[in-house]
Amino acid sequence: MTALATVAAIDCGTNSTRLLIKRGDERLERLMRITRLGQGVDRTGRLDPEAIERTTSVLREYREVMDRCGVDPAHTRMTATSAARDAANRDDFFGAAEAAIGVRPELLSGVDEGRLSFAGATAELDPAGGPYLVVDIGGGSTEFVFGEAGDPFPQSVVSVDIGCVRITEKFLLHDPPQPEELSQAVSVVHDYLDDVERDIPNIKTAAQLVGLAGTVTTVAAVEIGLPTYDRERIHHFVLTRDAAEDVFRTLATEARAVRIHNPGLEEARADVIVGGTIVLVTIMRHFGFVECLVSEADILDGLAASVATKA
Repeated sequence: MTALATVAAIDCGTNSTRLLIKRGDERLERLMRITRLGQGVDRTGRLDPEAIERTTSVLREYREVMDRCGVDPAHTRMTATSAARDAANRDDFFGAAEAAIGVRPELLSGVDEGRLSFAGATAELDPAGGPYLVVDIGGGSTEFVFGEAGDPFPQSVVSVDIGCVRITEKFLLHDPPQPEELSQAVSVVHDYLDDVERDIPNIKTAAQLVGLAGTVTTVAAVEIGLPTYDRERIHHFVLTRDAAEDVFRTLATEARAVRIHNPGLEEARADVIVGGTIVLVTIMRHFGFVECLVSEADILDGLAASVATKA
């Protein structure tokens, strides 16, 4: 890669659509919009036309940003994850996304998604502090990746169908959620984690849990009480299990109209944050982690690095 090459990475997730533009080590733009591409997919098996249009509209906005930064489509990588994996009509979205950006989205498997997230999250971490368990809590799925920092092929990668949107749509049907809905959701997540432990039998030997994506960063922001987003305060913040449990109890017992007033909680995420927090606190309970290292470096950073090596 030349010093002046500018690369872009776009992640079309179940809940959010995100963009990272870099030139060398310089971060030119990092943007996130809640687009809810996966709305209703778990129930219908299809992407809703309105969800496709919401996401495509944001992609057109991102194309304008990329043009201002001088990004060549040849130096762009755009991926789609859980919602697109589950949708029979994903090509409808892929065609619209390609028209907006100039490159066609790649459909990532859960394993590929986990590896890219692990690469991004551990690039700045000390290998001596491992092994690491990187957990990427998305809208439709959560990836668990166990390995040493800097390893392009970590020891274990598992993807399971639990995420903030999926848990919310399947179990949390009242506002605020009823106690029995919360209990059922927690129980289902525990069942999935039993499967994860069978696939990663040494998972509890991880020296550090690293948490990625909007649920984790939002819980950290609420715990800190951030009035506005501040990457420097969130990135590598150490979130204790006690603090995560505290945030969970607060958010889960509030109606959305009250919940949105918590500093650090973006209004567009307020309806699914309880579902995501259930996944986070249940992971910490199930595997006995007393703290989580919050990382703002994630799949976008892994994607950008993969583009940069070929630019």
